[in-house]
Amino acid sequence: MATEVKIPNVGESITSANVARWHKQDGEAVAKGETVLTIETDKVSNDLEAGEAGTLKILVQEGEEVAIGTVVGLIEEAAVVAESSAPQDSLAPQATSVPAPEAVEATGKVIDIKGPAAGESITSAKPPAQQPVAPATQTAPAAAMKPDLSVAPSSPQPAGQPQSEDGGRTTRKKMSMLRRKIASHLVNAQQDAAILTTFNEVDMTAIMKLRKEVQADFIKKHGCKLGFMSFFVKATVQALKDVPAINGRIEGNDVIQNHFYDVGVAIGTEKGLVVPVLRDCGKKGFAEIEQDILDYAVKAKDGKIQLADLQGGVFTISNGGVYGSLLSTPILNPPQSGILGMHTIQQRPMAVNGEVVIRPMMYLAMSYDHRLVDGKEAVTFLIRIKDCLENPSRLMLEM
Repeated sequence: MATEVKIPNVGESITSANVARWHKQDGEAVAKGETVLTIETDKVSNDLEAGEAGTLKILVQEGEEVAIGTVVGLIEEAAVVAESSAPQDSLAPQATSVPAPEAVEATGKVIDIKGPAAGESITSAKPPAQQPVAPATQTAPAAAMKPDLSVAPSSPQPAGQPQSEDGGRTTRKKMSMLRRKIASHLVNAQQDAAILTTFNEVDMTAIMKLRKEVQADFIKKHGCKLGFMSFFVKATVQALKDVPAINGRIEGNDVIQNHFYDVGVAIGTEKGLVVPVLRDCGKKGFAEIEQDILDYAVKAKDGKIQLADLQGGVFTISNGGVYGSLLSTPILNPPQSGILGMHTIQQRPMAVNGEVVIRPMMYLAMSYDHRLVDGKEAVTFLIRIKDCLENPSRLMLEM
């Protein structure tokens, strides 16, 4: 009896999955509940666990794309494995080659063919002298039994592995399902929406001073650091309340106005960009938002992001500053109508009250769907975010 390793249904719109990684080798023992396979879809990754203990038999290699419901492996029970893996040694004597003693009549004729009784040595069978039987150990010459190892069979390279071309000058590798989805998503966003970007800059002095003053007490009370992202999320929520046109989307010939504040935060992973959604940010404090971001970062790193984590956002924040980006034009995350791009903090000379001073400055970029959002609303929205960040005390009072 074998337990099937089957590609599960992970979402209504998902029809296929990629066999990303087998965590066990073919023929290796697995324990019940142990992770045996990671699959990738065009949206999320999932780990599959062994339903029973046994030995893994891989049917589909890594890198192959298969339909939902496909059986990609089997977990054979220990008893079945032991029986099927018993050595079939051609050098061993066959049970039927020598009859049991009771099977031989005085005439030397064999009237029944049976194997030796349990515990009885096969050498106890002694045929009559007039019918000599060749010894059971007599075999073909040893040289004929040895396999020819001079030519090793070539095993095909797994489908997901890079293929060397042009004498090693280039390699070719199949694009992952997640990367293909990202590519399609971005192209569709460019084709379907009228994307325009407006820019501004924010003085981060007040936020950096506040974080330095309260960081130790914040960690002690909440168990997590007070980062910049929670300030940007809260500022975005306040701006969405003040400029509600941004908190909507186009659906056919209709405009859908949202009255909730679920904000997506773009997180870069080794496999691609994912945008998990922070729920009900208008009702959460800074500590709750920071903890949600931390939890999502861990899930993204471990490949544990679920499809439900990515759905339902009304606005997205992308922080290219963690990679050193000074300025960029972020692309919309459809069907949303706006996305905010954060960038690296840079010490720059600024004119303040008629004097040149050095301040930590960050460029902000907001891309929006011009079909729904007018330029005045977009600029007002971004300036509202700037004001909230430069005056964090007013932000905390929702002013």
